[in-house]
Amino acid sequence: MKKHFILPLLLVLAVGLSVPLVLAQTTGSVKGLCKDSDGKPIAQAEVEWTGLETGHKYTIKTNNKGEYFSLGIVPGKYNVVLRKDGKQLWNINGVTVGLDETDLPFDLKKEQVAAAQAQGMTPEQAKAQEEQRAKAANEAKTVGTLNEKLNAAKTASDAGDYETAIATLTAANQIDATRDLIWFKLGDAYRMSAPKQADPAEKQKRYEMAAADYQKAIDLRSASETAQKDPENNSKTAAYYNNLAEVYSKSNKVDDAVANYNKAAQLDPAHAATYLFNEGAVLTNAGKVDDAIAAFDKVIAADPTKAAAYYWKGVNLIGKATLKGDKMIAPEGTAEAFQKYLELEPDGKLAQPAKDMLASIGATVETGYGKKKPAKKN
Repeated sequence: MKKHFILPLLLVLAVGLSVPLVLAQTTGSVKGLCKDSDGKPIAQAEVEWTGLETGHKYTIKTNNKGEYFSLGIVPGKYNVVLRKDGKQLWNINGVTVGLDETDLPFDLKKEQVAAAQAQGMTPEQAKAQEEQRAKAANEAKTVGTLNEKLNAAKTASDAGDYETAIATLTAANQIDATRDLIWFKLGDAYRMSAPKQADPAEKQKRYEMAAADYQKAIDLRSASETAQKDPENNSKTAAYYNNLAEVYSKSNKVDDAVANYNKAAQLDPAHAATYLFNEGAVLTNAGKVDDAIAAFDKVIAADPTKAAAYYWKGVNLIGKATLKGDKMIAPEGTAEAFQKYLELEPDGKLAQPAKDMLASIGATVETGYGKKKPAKKN
């Protein structure tokens, strides 16, 4: 009885032992050593094997010596990619995996030499070319990420959610703090959020943050060789100065505001009338009548069709009027300024105030300002 019992048991064990032998014959293994262009091991990289027939992927990590190894790879043709920190370093296509061990090293120095020889370049030139490609790829990735954050910040700002815009743009600066446009938009977010602050100290702090961000944007753009080659560099920088001037005006820093409006006008003559008009408005609000009149004269010289400049010049001139008995005596040119406004915009939003101003100094509405008056007949 014992002999009959032992024999089946041995057969079962034999069958059990044969299973690994069968499995071992259906898969292969892969290994390799990965070295960079300086011959140093590439540690903690990923070697991804993708089957051409099956699409199945095997991702294998390298150790601190740059080595990788894996069992259980199904035989077939594979495309193999070496990556480090998500960046592709090299790839080899059509690698055959059999039932035995496949040794596939990555030696970037040798690969670059081979590529250089194929293109008639020295190894140094090939290395420089590869570094340039890697730099361009990294730049494209960074720009893509920053554009996503810019768009998200714009969406938030358009909805009046300036806190989210500020947080988003601050995160963008943490990715790359050398982009003047990010600083400019962050300045916008702080500037537009300031009037919403109930605490006067916080409101002023927001304006100060905006001013610092605008100045940072100006400094970065001024120091950028790429920006200097931009045909729109002056107009873009002028816009930065304009917004910085507005922040200063909101902070009652009139002289700083005027200085920056002037810089904007000098940089961008095509839009000088707009910047100088803003300057005139700040001076008007500050009660600096003579300076305001001079500013509006510069607006008129830059754009004789800007009707509002004539109106506000007239308003400031009336501020210099004197009384002679019950009659208001306005400085020379006051009536002409309001009349020119009415000539340019007879139905404008300031038309009625202009007529009222003319009436207050005893003048009539005439729309021939700047034209020669016909000679009187004897």
